[in-house]
Amino acid sequence: MPDPLRLDGRRALVTGAGRGLGAEIARTLVKLGAEVYGTARTRDAADEIGKRRGTTGIVLDLADTSAFEPLASQLDVDLLVNNAGVNIPRRATDVSAIDWDTVLDTNLRGTFLLTRAFGRRWIAEGTAAAVVSVTSQAGVVAVADRAAYGASKAGLDQVTKVLALEWGPHRIRVNAVAPTFVRTDMTESTLADPVRAARLLDRIPLGRFGEADDVAWPVAFLLSDAAGLVTGHTLRVDGGYTAC
Repeated sequence: MPDPLRLDGRRALVTGAGRGLGAEIARTLVKLGAEVYGTARTRDAADEIGKRRGTTGIVLDLADTSAFEPLASQLDVDLLVNNAGVNIPRRATDVSAIDWDTVLDTNLRGTFLLTRAFGRRWIAEGTAAAVVSVTSQAGVVAVADRAAYGASKAGLDQVTKVLALEWGPHRIRVNAVAPTFVRTDMTESTLADPVRAARLLDRIPLGRFGEADDVAWPVAFLLSDAAGLVTGHTLRVDGGYTAC
């Protein structure tokens, strides 16, 4: 019997694929047979991704929205993983307008406009496709120092639902995964504080923080035919954090 998790013949774009979650997601999709392209904000990082994946690395900054339509017109993919994002942890009273705009412009505005660019092409060409965005438990429950980040991820969860509604008739599925704290460069400063790490761990019924592959496999599932009737859903990969 064919394995519905396999992605043979599929072509994927993973944003922010140079390290952390993005690198692990890209590796997992390659294991499942996909041809994977990855983005980074610098030429050196993009070239390194290309070498690892055996494809062309793509320089892309989600704040530069002028690059999206040309990229979508040139790159023939049918899977999109919106992983790239930024976080500027601040108490709400210390969040500047620049902090707010930096986080929202990348995580929400940029991600939406990039997805829209590929969606336009897929709809025009009649391509069945799948999108998975990496959001966060911070978009579901309040997490201290994450006012801008949480707002961006909650917004992206809602965008996921709207795109699923509008694009479903075109055979385009749109989903998201919302991880808890995962051990990556982005969370290093938070988890390095033993007091805060212990407090956070107490909120996770499964008793551990996430690892990158805990997120990569759910992303792969949502992209695959195994999730063929799943759209408009945000899968919480949080060890039970948001159940409490």
